[in-house]
Amino acid sequence: MRKYLLTGVSIAGIACIAACNQGQSTADKQQATPDILAANIDSTVNPGQDYFDYVNGGWIKRNPIPAEYSSWGIGNLVQEELYKRLRLINEQAVEKPGDDISRKIAAFWKSGMDSVAINAAGIKPIEADLKAIDAVSNTQELVALAAQQNIFTNAMCSPYIAQDAKNSEAMALQFYQGGLGLPNRDYYFNTDERTTKIRQAYPAHIAKMLQFTGMDSTAAKAAAASVVQLETILAKSSRKLADLRDPEANYHKMAVSQLNKIAGNIDWAAFIKQQGINSHADTIIVGQPEFYTALSNAIKSQPLDAWKNYLKWHLINSTASALSDNIASTDFAFYGTLLKGQEKQKPRWKRVLDAEEGAMGEALGQLFVKEFFNATAKKRYETLVEDIRGALKTRIENLTWMSDSTKQKALYKLSKITKKVGYPDKWKDFSAMAIKEQSYAENARAAQQWWHNYQVSKLGKPVDRTEWDMTPQTYNAYYNPSNNEIVLPAGIFTVPGKRDEELDDALVYGYAGASTIGHEITHGFDDEGRQFDAEGNLKSWWTKEDEAKFNQRAAVMVKQFNSYLVVDTLHINGKATLGENIADLGGILLGWDAFQKTAQFKKNEPISGYSPAQRYFMGYSLGWLSHTKKEELARRVLVDVHSPAKFRVNGPFSDVDAFYKVYNLKEGDGMWRADSSRVRIW
Repeated sequence: MRKYLLTGVSIAGIACIAACNQGQSTADKQQATPDILAANIDSTVNPGQDYFDYVNGGWIKRNPIPAEYSSWGIGNLVQEELYKRLRLINEQAVEKPGDDISRKIAAFWKSGMDSVAINAAGIKPIEADLKAIDAVSNTQELVALAAQQNIFTNAMCSPYIAQDAKNSEAMALQFYQGGLGLPNRDYYFNTDERTTKIRQAYPAHIAKMLQFTGMDSTAAKAAAASVVQLETILAKSSRKLADLRDPEANYHKMAVSQLNKIAGNIDWAAFIKQQGINSHADTIIVGQPEFYTALSNAIKSQPLDAWKNYLKWHLINSTASALSDNIASTDFAFYGTLLKGQEKQKPRWKRVLDAEEGAMGEALGQLFVKEFFNATAKKRYETLVEDIRGALKTRIENLTWMSDSTKQKALYKLSKITKKVGYPDKWKDFSAMAIKEQSYAENARAAQQWWHNYQVSKLGKPVDRTEWDMTPQTYNAYYNPSNNEIVLPAGIFTVPGKRDEELDDALVYGYAGASTIGHEITHGFDDEGRQFDAEGNLKSWWTKEDEAKFNQRAAVMVKQFNSYLVVDTLHINGKATLGENIADLGGILLGWDAFQKTAQFKKNEPISGYSPAQRYFMGYSLGWLSHTKKEELARRVLVDVHSPAKFRVNGPFSDVDAFYKVYNLKEGDGMWRADSSRVRIW
């Protein structure tokens, strides 16, 4: 994916970028507002020493991170504009409910904003679930209840339904590792000071939350200790972040009966049925078999009461945001403040919009695009995609390290990449989602149940390749290897506070062409994506020699990013972030190749004192305009496959020859790398 700056609700096109504007003199363009690129510069920084600080430092100095956020940047600026527009859509739906979608939006909004009712209810929305846990008397009943609650929590494991990586025409039930309350397995074992502090605070947090369920402080403390012990067992058999990026190593197709052999203390056929899956699930894909063996062993070896405490913890943890303020704020103190450095929660109306995005964001998107993203804008970005596709075609044809046979298959795969731009041609049908005049917690659960049923309904049916996994108003994008497609929501093209006609080609080709479109297309040829063929199947299409040459070149990038110190003693994990780093570099090169064909580049007329070539690199960097608190940086190093923003600019630019020429980099400059150590892949 192109972005990691935001979670939850994101943003869409208020001021959509013009993809080309080719043929129009940049000198003739009139800017109604200040040049966003020039305004962000920190002229006290030498661009050859630290380009990120040079190009974004002025804005960062003027814009401290608000208390309710762990990072602040361009994604947040775009999001703030969207929040206002989405709030208006919700309030209008409440005032004048129209069709079914509008009525559901109104019901969700009203229930989420009714803090009086939410606070009065306290723990009541999950009391029935807590009583069900208390009633469990044996491991068979425990597993049955866990299967049912797993629809709404991450308890025990992570089953899901998705395309079979080796048969992209079929949907398959898949089982992944999961069941942890901390972000991933490293939080249970790493010994650095920051992670140790979080791990030490975790039991006390669990105890505080369990007291809301009716436990006294002594019982809650003992229960929390048993939960941490149980989760640590599961974490020990969980794979590390980098190891999860190998699609072949995380693919184990087997009959359900085979899973029973390696994890026999759980009746997996019954578990599947208890999730409402009654057909087309005789065969499953298990990502990490050793995790399921450990889970099975723990079902037998750990006390039943420990497992009951575990289920209670995961239940309240997963529902805290929909419960009373005292529960939600206690949960936030750990997951928001300690883990991410956020000093306070967002206001309720923003949190409700975030939740609404997850519940029925595409329904909201139908109303959104009618006002903020038209067919003309959609066409512009589709054209830019083809410009970038053409640039990669030329690069593949000119590769000196790849054989002709692999080149032909790479070119074929490139030609078959599907582009989805702006918004879906076919919308999901949310009519069966039971959002209505009821409590906020009930509406949140109704949405979760609908999504579970929606996914289950895909088993045994043809794959719907028209489906989108992001909403139009999302400030993000993705490449889906199983569909061999790039998906570019309207929101990803937004420049906050800018109209279409104000944006010159240099900015557009850097901001949209390189950091988004080129990035996503390159994902089809990164260390993971390259293992999937043109039809979206996990199937080798490389010669052994070419594969070895690719890996040698990728190893140079792993070494480069391993050397970057982020915070405290934590370095970037070059192996875990390899795919995103390859995509960043590829996007920059493709955007540059395409931009050189534009009229603006050829005329070479400066804007605000900066040449078109400089503005291209500035435009790319605008996509990573942000700064982040140390707590959040440390968390991302452990859980995120993306490098922090600064290194998504300085890292790949240090490998781009054109950047050296444009800024006259010399040996000794902070950004300089010897030619022999620069990454050369695509």
